[in-house]
Amino acid sequence: MENIIISSESLSRKFRVGTVTINALNKVSFTVKKNEFVALMGASGSGKSTLMNLIGCLDTATSGLYKLNGTDVEDMDENSLANVRNKEIGFIFQTFNLLPRYTALENVMLPLVYAGIKKQERIELAKRTLESVGLSDRIMHKPNELSGGERQRVAIARALVNKPSIILADEPTGNLDSGTSIEIMKLFQEIHKKGNTIIVVTHEEDIAAYAGRIIRLKDGIIESDILNN
Repeated sequence: MENIIISSESLSRKFRVGTVTINALNKVSFTVKKNEFVALMGASGSGKSTLMNLIGCLDTATSGLYKLNGTDVEDMDENSLANVRNKEIGFIFQTFNLLPRYTALENVMLPLVYAGIKKQERIELAKRTLESVGLSDRIMHKPNELSGGERQRVAIARALVNKPSIILADEPTGNLDSGTSIEIMKLFQEIHKKGNTIIVVTHEEDIAAYAGRIIRLKDGIIESDILNN
């Protein structure tokens, strides 16, 4: 069991809108092992964004059990959850979420600041991580001086720099053209081969095809969970 990173049992999330209760997730159970590359798929309203928020400790379940690296997330206070988000999970977003006034290097260093790592070590780690995503010649550029694909590479480097347990990517190619999307997904494959666990949330079949396993959600339940060899 030691190689299971994510374990969820009967995970449910309900939202109240006025007098109506919406079952965004309904008793979802699954596990993710270390070094898996999983795509979470589903149309709008399927529950995939709700599940991503639970996996990323951005939200907590109404009922059910969610364990991350063997720790029960439901028992954590807000400070502990914030710590988990910074140390255990590397987030990658569709809109990159880079700070515009910071260079690529400074953006990648941010999680290390929160982790309390000394400045010189932060610089070295951030440089090394940017080199690993092919941006060694762009480290002093600000986001507005970079292409969309380069900005996403900076965001990927920022997610990787803390050596998290999971890389969690929400529609990571949503703002990119098809050629750049292919480059970014090939980069994810390279990152996966180095031993990282990756979960990509997408509604695009061609993006999900890069993953080794595809979990499809519909109406808040898992419709299918298949290996994609």
